[in-house]
Amino acid sequence: MKRNYAKVIITEEGEKWLDKGQMWMYRNNLVRVEGQPENGDPVDIETENKRYLGTGFYSECSHIVVRLITKNPHICIDREFFKQRIQFAYDFRKTVEAENLTNCRLVFGEADQLPGLTVDRYNEILVTQISTFGMEKLKAMIYELLLEILREDGQNIQGIYERNDIQVRLKEGLPMEKGFWGGIFLPTTTVIDENGLKLNVDIENGQKTGYFLDQKSNRVLLRQMAHGKRVLDCFSHTGGFALNAAYGNAQTVVAVDVSQTALDQGKANAVLNHLEERIQFVQADVFAYLDQCEAGQYDIIVLDPPAFTKSRKTIHQAYNGYKRINYQAMKLLRNGGYLITCSCSRFMEIDLFEKMLREAAHEADVVLKQVSVTQQNHDHPILWTMEETSYLKFYIFQIIPA
Repeated sequence: MKRNYAKVIITEEGEKWLDKGQMWMYRNNLVRVEGQPENGDPVDIETENKRYLGTGFYSECSHIVVRLITKNPHICIDREFFKQRIQFAYDFRKTVEAENLTNCRLVFGEADQLPGLTVDRYNEILVTQISTFGMEKLKAMIYELLLEILREDGQNIQGIYERNDIQVRLKEGLPMEKGFWGGIFLPTTTVIDENGLKLNVDIENGQKTGYFLDQKSNRVLLRQMAHGKRVLDCFSHTGGFALNAAYGNAQTVVAVDVSQTALDQGKANAVLNHLEERIQFVQADVFAYLDQCEAGQYDIIVLDPPAFTKSRKTIHQAYNGYKRINYQAMKLLRNGGYLITCSCSRFMEIDLFEKMLREAAHEADVVLKQVSVTQQNHDHPILWTMEETSYLKFYIFQIIPA
């Protein structure tokens, strides 16, 4: 394949941005486009002095004009290129997630140098999300390569389900839709095994692609310390943390969520694991529930809220929300109790989240003794050159009176 891509010329500010390792080029750094690329085509990024900076997918309407795929000027963006990228991503999972290959994220967009592509596996089904026009144009080839690579490795993959019902597609001029690809029809529910627990997954209607895979290893941390403890799981959703606490022989487990649908799914998961007698599911607003609890009622409190902010514009409001629930939990825990707290919003950056925790601890008149600090599971890798790939913060503290 001949390499003859249109060129996107960018500003000096944009050049500095890409030199830091960023993989997105924003419209405000665009000087001009040379050539006539179609929406989603590969284009080369250059400075006005003709310095090559990378090649990526071109977007006509998104604020992100180009999402970089490579910084090698000699590579053609063809089938072999994508086969190598997908194989590289799969080999990574085989190394870091060898025990969880049947329920893991196989491709994590920019972190795997495949911008706009997310691929999760739930047993025999791959669930995909495509968020860029360029990846959408190539999806038939991408899907064929995914099936080819996994099947060659002896993996039993029966089909691909598209969860392209995400708002970001509208910014790329793509429709929101979901369903099986290739004219096949398979069940949209399955039962996965997560570190010994059976969990129902609904790939059609569940959150994200059907389930929150990014907390797998963190949930085990709770399991390991839950023995004999009174555990409160706030924002429990389908019960991931509550189930692990019960599986770890907690004395009591209470799971609180505002959604009765989520609680019903959590109860079904408890029944599946014969833990239904060991978990109390409570429908309530978490803030109100914590206000009603008595000090010393719990030994471990888990705070795993949904993202309080999805933009920088609402970060102050989110900050106050995080601070309030963490303050409440710190005041409630017994002397020597444990707080497990996290944020899944990438806009609530680590420094800001830790500042919030220090303020909440000061106002609650407690000292935080760090047990562990982790982030998202290994199958959601983080590129240190791209902050957007780092979003989950997960902290465990022992709470000691000041």
